[in-house]
Amino acid sequence: MLAACPKDCTMTYFWFRRDLRLHDNAALYYALKNTKDVQCVFIFDQNILEKLPSTDARVTFLHDTVSSLKDQLIELGSDLVVYHGRPLDIWSKLLSNKDVVGLYCNRDYEPYAQQRDEEVKKLCDKYQIDFCTYKDHVIFEKDEVTKDDGLPYTVFTPYKRKWLAKLTQREDSGLSYYFKAYPNEKYFGQLSKVKKLSSMPSHESLGFDRSEIEIPSTTVTQKVIREYDKKRNFPAVNGTSKLGIHFRFGTISIRDKARKAQKLNDTFLSELVWRDFYSQILYHFPHVANKEFRAKYEGIPWRFDEEEWTRWKEGRTGYPMVDAGMRELNNTGYMHNRVRMVVASFLTKHMLHDWRLGEAYFAEKLLDFDLASNNGGWQWASGSGTDAAPYFRIFNPTSQMTKFDPQKEYIKKWIPEFGTDQYPEPMLDHKEARERCLATYKMHLN
Repeated sequence: MLAACPKDCTMTYFWFRRDLRLHDNAALYYALKNTKDVQCVFIFDQNILEKLPSTDARVTFLHDTVSSLKDQLIELGSDLVVYHGRPLDIWSKLLSNKDVVGLYCNRDYEPYAQQRDEEVKKLCDKYQIDFCTYKDHVIFEKDEVTKDDGLPYTVFTPYKRKWLAKLTQREDSGLSYYFKAYPNEKYFGQLSKVKKLSSMPSHESLGFDRSEIEIPSTTVTQKVIREYDKKRNFPAVNGTSKLGIHFRFGTISIRDKARKAQKLNDTFLSELVWRDFYSQILYHFPHVANKEFRAKYEGIPWRFDEEEWTRWKEGRTGYPMVDAGMRELNNTGYMHNRVRMVVASFLTKHMLHDWRLGEAYFAEKLLDFDLASNNGGWQWASGSGTDAAPYFRIFNPTSQMTKFDPQKEYIKKWIPEFGTDQYPEPMLDHKEARERCLATYKMHLN
């Protein structure tokens, strides 16, 4: 956190980003607690939106969520001012107001967000406005979990061990200090008391058509979490939370879910540790956004076949587990995590296509796209990242189907023509593709 804003400020802004909720919101809590007149702001970031397809389901979700936030704030006698444009341009105008003394927001660790926030901080410095940032998106950030020598972990298991140990260092009646919720509701009286300040920009004015893709609920039963370790690998079973999009945009609190996971299922909690791990990897090693984490894997002679690439994207490779996953993704914006590993391995190992192609396609399609986790997963699959699957570990998509979808329930749901003449033969021979992959990697690495 940078310098705290004084209690007698004239006006303070709170900037919603990846934290779209009023409850248990760190920076909002401190803005409300430290100041007397907090005006909430949201910006539809043109720098991000202009790179998205016109029917992006995440924009529909974002628009609906921001509209709901605005309604909630109006009920509290305040309002959410919503802008569409480039953040630096918008803040250049807002911060020139002599009555503004503080800008609060929660930290974001992606390269674009880091650059954006540094530019906004310079604006704040120019106008002598405090730029106050807080941790909210993760349990532990940056240098909070490091090796004994202060260097960042690059292997998950020891990172997780230290992460879990840190929880117990500050406990109260068995509840970790780091999981405690911020009691924002106590300070809602500090919100700006205003009549409705502005209308919500229409979906169309943002340049997007509404998507009909269904968004997973924020409600997950305790049964799903309790049985997570036993059912999470079977795509036909309701064994995962599908909360990814809500973690991504902060419509739920990571602290709340971690607190419940600690009581119900260690494996589910471990998945939240992975989020922190990949976030700190991106923070400490920003080059991973477009280059291999492990330098020796740079320059692998990837091949590219337009027809194979198209068949992979459309779910027509002739390998049912791969095709079912891609069709699920294209139709719902979601893909089961076990299937993601199979699909990614197939693209990078069987097809020998650059992992960046797959990463970019997932970034376009996944509702729960998060740069740190998506990048980490794809580099893991290609063998080039942290904790990577060694290059000689190549998923057999057929045996994966036999093991994790033995009754073909998942396969038949997404491939109605499975078992008929309409379903294509495998476009690659598994044994030949495997041998080609091993030879290519071995030659490059040696």
